Amino acid sequence: MLSVIIAGVLAGAVTGVPIGPVNVAVIDAAYRHTMRRAIAVGLGGAVADGLYSALGILGVTPVLRSYAIVSPILYAVSGVVLLIYGFLTARSQPVAPAAHEAHALDRPENELSLGFKTGLLLILLNPAAVVTWVVITEQIADHLGTPTTISGILCAGGVMVGSFGWFSLVAHLTQRGKNVLGDKAAWIPRVIGVALMVYAVYLIARAVKYVVT
Repeated sequence: MLSVIIAGVLAGAVTGVPIGPVNVAVIDAAYRHTMRRAIAVGLGGAVADGLYSALGILGVTPVLRSYAIVSPILYAVSGVVLLIYGFLTARSQPVAPAAHEAHALDRPENELSLGFKTGLLLILLNPAAVVTWVVITEQIADHLGTPTTISGILCAGGVMVGSFGWFSLVAHLTQRGKNVLGDKAAWIPRVIGVALMVYAVYLIARAVKYVVT
């Protein structure tokens, strides 16, 4: 059981490394808002990662194999969502630190709730993540054997821990970079937003390739 949890933790951490919507949202929250909001975004993304990994472990694979059209649809939807989000991120402007704002939406409890929902929805609205987790969980199964319901749940829990650990690290590094660079850090969300749009175009192209071939 321990090996299953460790495999999940490693998978959660490693899959968080490439450019993705939650990485962008965590960076944006840490730069434009507060550290606690960035952490909340990461937690929401980690929970969604855990849910999608559980689907990959416990039964989505046969559906994707039986219906070839499902994968390109998932890629296309994800590409459109990420293209829009990347564009908005690249155009975002710095705001005053939440600690100095009196608006009700910036109260800690509202900020945490908004951050969590943002992270959760960014993964849930990125259905291509299901395909990614199917591939990853198949590799885990090859090394650890066919997962049972209990081992699948434990692995998904490990994914959440690893994913949250990575997003927390991203938030911490962004906060430090913001403190060191000051106003010069404004390029960070812009570059990440552009990178996310490039990734979105790749997903859309992949969906088109599935259809034409």
